[in-house]
Amino acid sequence: MKITQFKALIFDCYGTLVDWETGMIEALAPLTARLTKPLSRDEILEAHARYESSQQHWTPAMRYCDLLSIVYKRLAEEWGIAVTHAECEVYGHSVKNWPAFSDSAESLQYLKDHYKLVILSNVDNASFSASNEKLGVEFDAIYTAEDVGSYKPLDRNYEYMLEMLKTLGIEKHEIMHTAQSSFHDHKPANRLGIANCWINRRHAQKGYGANMHPGEMPTYDFSFTSMADLVDAHRQAVHG
Repeated sequence: MKITQFKALIFDCYGTLVDWETGMIEALAPLTARLTKPLSRDEILEAHARYESSQQHWTPAMRYCDLLSIVYKRLAEEWGIAVTHAECEVYGHSVKNWPAFSDSAESLQYLKDHYKLVILSNVDNASFSASNEKLGVEFDAIYTAEDVGSYKPLDRNYEYMLEMLKTLGIEKHEIMHTAQSSFHDHKPANRLGIANCWINRRHAQKGYGANMHPGEMPTYDFSFTSMADLVDAHRQAVHG
């Protein structure tokens, strides 16, 4: 398998292109500042992952901004902190402030010259629109959880993507799913026989942070620690 053989790259956004963990920690600061017993960054992120995954299971059609508001409420309850609905809503709309990784925009601009670029993300359309401005590239297609009515890692999201890509003349064997999360992205990519590329943003950290533990680890066709490394590998493949 060659990295140059694909027609389209399918990107997860949050955790891969946007530094959602930093965004979460900063947006949760009004809540975590009130903890009686301080928690580590990863303890906060892991608690967030539990409630986010649970809420996505129970309310698959809920918009991500509204779902995040409930996650904030559940965290506050677990930590014994009283919060208002307005505070929960502020957190729900914090995605627009989450920063892009420093290499994302430049890498996407390079890759745009060689592939169709597609987003498949657990997000609502308004929140992604704000993130897209930070990424500085026009994607050829954008498929959100709001579009599909469910959240990854359900196969349904991937099946929707594959059906929509066919309307653009792109078949499954012509795509590579490019993502950080083994739980949300690489496990379903394995199940559906989609080529995959792991952008292992947490390579220097232990645990899974804001992602759920994937259980049995998936396999990866390609693995890099950053988007910049993916670009370097493509350049090497093209120019030798």
